[in-house]
Amino acid sequence: MYSGAQKAQRLAHAARRYYLEDRKQSDIAREMGVSRPMISRMLREARELGIVEIVVHEPGEGDRRIMDRLCRVYGLRGGVLAPDGADDGQTNQSLSRGAVELLEELGARRVGIGWGHLIGQLVTWLEENPRPNSTVSDLCPLVGNASIPARNYQSNENVRLIAQQLGAVPHFLYLPALPESLEEKQLLCSTEVYRQIQLQWARMDTALVNIGDYPSSPDFASLVRYGSLLQEEHTCGRLLIYYFNEAGKVIQSEQDFAIQIPLDALRRSPNLIGVCSANTSVRALRGALNTGIFSHIVARRELARELLEQ
Repeated sequence: MYSGAQKAQRLAHAARRYYLEDRKQSDIAREMGVSRPMISRMLREARELGIVEIVVHEPGEGDRRIMDRLCRVYGLRGGVLAPDGADDGQTNQSLSRGAVELLEELGARRVGIGWGHLIGQLVTWLEENPRPNSTVSDLCPLVGNASIPARNYQSNENVRLIAQQLGAVPHFLYLPALPESLEEKQLLCSTEVYRQIQLQWARMDTALVNIGDYPSSPDFASLVRYGSLLQEEHTCGRLLIYYFNEAGKVIQSEQDFAIQIPLDALRRSPNLIGVCSANTSVRALRGALNTGIFSHIVARRELARELLEQ
């Protein structure tokens, strides 16, 4: 006869051989000097005593657990976690699809769009996967147009293309993202063009905003706008053309002449979705979530997992 502790050890030994080492019951029986039916009974008893616990993970359940933890830790209301693709391009397409599906899930109608690499990828994905019957009725840019030729930073054109694929009405901001000076910004922001986009910002129910790393490319005249502030504040990331550190502090400068939605107006959006690209770092995501302004995120599953593990 075996004592209780010895019996438990034998049950655990049989279970380890069968469930973890993938051994046949007949092989385990010969090793332990018992019959194969006895091994079957031992495995059943191991489950009944709680020595063995069998857990079946439904598809997507792992993502839900990660997202639930992100919501608890960072005060989010939800989001989408996308798997890594074979390369960055495929990963960004998966993230783009997740962002569009989240807009549909939220029933977004009046949407503000940021810029950046992932926004450009979202345009490409929508061109191949149009959603003409989406809930989105109006689209507007959250930042002026860049002077560089890169498609990712042509705010009005991206809004036009996204609106076309979603069956929405586009609204444009015919002002530069980076005017020549603070005085020029003040002059431009006193125009009717700017007042009209302010009305669109006040009406939007959802904003889709990029989360990127710092330093970033392009640099968006950060030295002229901030001097040494970004280095002194240990900046790690960017949203639109705002910069923040890991503690979630958005760096403010009296010399900032960028034309983009004011932070207080952005915070008033009922839904604020932060979208990460395939290359967004853990530091940038942590800092973005620590700002407390995001209600939802779209990110790589592994990026979210790494953030929680750290």
